[in-house]
Amino acid sequence: MKVLVVGSGAREHALTWKLGRESAVREVICAPGNAGTAPDAPAPSLDVGDPAALLAYAEAEAVDLTVVGPELPLARGVGDLFEARGRRLFGPGRHAARLESSKAFAKEFMARHAVPTARFRVCRSPDEALAAVEGSEFGFPVVVKADGLAAGKGVTVAPDRAAAERAVREAMVDGRFGEAGRCVVVEEHLSGVEASFFAICDGREAVGLPVAQDHKRAFDGDRGPNTGGMGAFAPSPLMSSALDRRIRHEIVEPVLEGMRRAGHPFRGFLYVGLMLTAEGPKVVEFNVRLGDPEAQVVLPMIAGELAPVLDAAARGALDGSVCEHSDDPHVGVVLASGGYPGRYDTGAAIAGLAAASALDDVLVFHAGTALRDGSVVTAGGRVLTVVGRGRDFPAAIARAYEAEACITFAGKHVRSDIGRKALSAARGVGAPA
Repeated sequence: MKVLVVGSGAREHALTWKLGRESAVREVICAPGNAGTAPDAPAPSLDVGDPAALLAYAEAEAVDLTVVGPELPLARGVGDLFEARGRRLFGPGRHAARLESSKAFAKEFMARHAVPTARFRVCRSPDEALAAVEGSEFGFPVVVKADGLAAGKGVTVAPDRAAAERAVREAMVDGRFGEAGRCVVVEEHLSGVEASFFAICDGREAVGLPVAQDHKRAFDGDRGPNTGGMGAFAPSPLMSSALDRRIRHEIVEPVLEGMRRAGHPFRGFLYVGLMLTAEGPKVVEFNVRLGDPEAQVVLPMIAGELAPVLDAAARGALDGSVCEHSDDPHVGVVLASGGYPGRYDTGAAIAGLAAASALDDVLVFHAGTALRDGSVVTAGGRVLTVVGRGRDFPAAIARAYEAEACITFAGKHVRSDIGRKALSAARGVGAPA
């Protein structure tokens, strides 16, 4: 089949890499792609936020299956548009995509379907939100979330009332997040360990993928501002077959059933951001696509062919399909531009890519990169993800950092402790009671 991967980040590079090596796939196109996808997949200059342009391209190129990487086209209804024209796309329609594009919708959906999550209050005016904070039934710290898509920057964990009030005013009065902040969710702060559960869904059934854990803060020791993710590892040592069954039964199955009954069957990747609490797994957030940087460590673990599974799910016909995967630990280290997630410079020449890629058990996935006069340069905040595989986590960590050290560019920033949580979890530290 001919596959179109929509997006330009490391997640899309990982998807392109995986699908392009499968016997069921004769051609992969990645649009708009980056410097890493360019050698293996054509990169037409398409606007991912324009569903009509994506459909026109898929029709003109006779694409058999479109796989959407980022959330924006899904939130804008690209799934509905493709379905109306009889073209196969792996990703949910606009209504189901609201699990990610609207925090308020997701929380109210979970409440209706008894999906375990933090206690919350949806606030649609500044006065309502400030009152919720002032008389917080949730105590402190408290979490304030902008309702809409805010590029991963719309969540504030406020340690006290002043910080919570500031977060409300920035979102709802100052308009820091535009339309995304017109409504906010105030919710209790959950304690535990975070994990990312992924499922391929066809509207009724779900096929699980390896569970990952990511590192969201900019600096070592989980300090500094939240980012889109500075690294990830898989599989999570915290997972067990019993916990897997519980997540499926208490979270994934109610989501699929609720969407199906509402007339909007969920077909696509369901990302369940979990907090593993003392009371059990609870949902922190839903995404309706693969996570980044989690995709970069999860996709290389899949041993069988992924394309036929995605195609079957897009048709609503998983019919007991499985996605076999390796248990070898994978650790992904993000190389970021200095200053990220704040202001940063771009256009710096990147050296050492070939040396890193030549190492055994190493993969290098591009994110914010571009080609300029034949050279690869930085073009974003998160520039690359370097993935190491090993027989155990210490070996995978060592391999990832050996490869990372080969790559240089002006202002390069990495965390030096990616994967350390896996070592703690393996010793029983940090696991929920």
